[in-house]
Amino acid sequence: MASQWKILLIAVLIAAIGILSIYSSTYQKETKLWQHQFIWFILGVFSFFILSNFDYRRLWDGTYFLYLFALALLAVVFITGAVRMGAQRWLRIAWFNFQPSELAKLILVIFLARYFSRKSEYDVSLLSGKFGIFRGLILPFIFIAIPMFLIIEQPDLGSGAMVFFIFIAMFYLSGVRLRYVFIFSLVIALSLPVFWQFLRGYQKERLLVFLNPNIDPLGAGYTLVQSKIAIGSGGFWGKGWLAGTQSQLRFLPESHTDFIFATFAEEWGFLGGGVLLLLYYFLIREGLLIGQRTNDNFGRLLSWGISLGLTIQISVNIAMTMGLMPIVGLPLPLMSYGGSSMLVTFASLGILVNIDKRRAVF
Repeated sequence: MASQWKILLIAVLIAAIGILSIYSSTYQKETKLWQHQFIWFILGVFSFFILSNFDYRRLWDGTYFLYLFALALLAVVFITGAVRMGAQRWLRIAWFNFQPSELAKLILVIFLARYFSRKSEYDVSLLSGKFGIFRGLILPFIFIAIPMFLIIEQPDLGSGAMVFFIFIAMFYLSGVRLRYVFIFSLVIALSLPVFWQFLRGYQKERLLVFLNPNIDPLGAGYTLVQSKIAIGSGGFWGKGWLAGTQSQLRFLPESHTDFIFATFAEEWGFLGGGVLLLLYYFLIREGLLIGQRTNDNFGRLLSWGISLGLTIQISVNIAMTMGLMPIVGLPLPLMSYGGSSMLVTFASLGILVNIDKRRAVF
């Protein structure tokens, strides 16, 4: 029970910081984005309590249905999905734009946790130690490659890359033989020149800008340059809430979505950024500890997969705002504007809490 309130408290604090940052970066534009985010926050907390009281072991039986459901949603996006900023990633549901790729990431964690473990009345163990290279590597990658391809074609290279990183993490955590991990890593490394040929023009520009932001400071490199200026100008103490120049004067694009960390760092400085990272650390640490405490390998893989998925997304988002990684368009969990990310993140945390409540085998 202690974990439930600890996780909820940390998540609420981060979400509140996000709402304040969204308000700060958008209030001069006379928009109501912060109000929308607050509504999604309330719905997120509601989903947290629902999932925290839903037996996560039922996900085992529904795994393949959830997988097909995710594929169906990703396919429907290409038929009826809303187009924004040249990308077709959202489904319009009443007043709400839902992004299926956010839900797909969680479902694929559930799928991989199910695939690499087994249950019986008396034994819960990992199957991966008995897998050959086909069942241990090729087959699960085929399952993951299908939704990953659909996400990348939206186009959403960031979320597609996230699915790939989640697969790598779960692949390693499942205990698959290390030589399979090395073989897979080598094949991917050798295939990078081929993948480059399939990237769209703007995606290639983002990668080149990552290597040298000054090659196009007023074009493809503009957002990255402004983000680094915002973070650097915050100094140690920050400029104060509602006092950030880069976001207030609209120099920083996407200041309330993918680059909300730059907005926050400018206003609250190195000290505020450090506190935010500490909150994320405690949240992820709690998820990893839940995985250690459970006796159920499905629950262990699921909790570790959720925790490492959050770790990857947080790390990539913050690193790209500082120019340490290419810009891939991933939101910062619980902070960035967007209902899909907020709802799925709270739902994921609810599953973590339920795993800790059960702490038992099937």
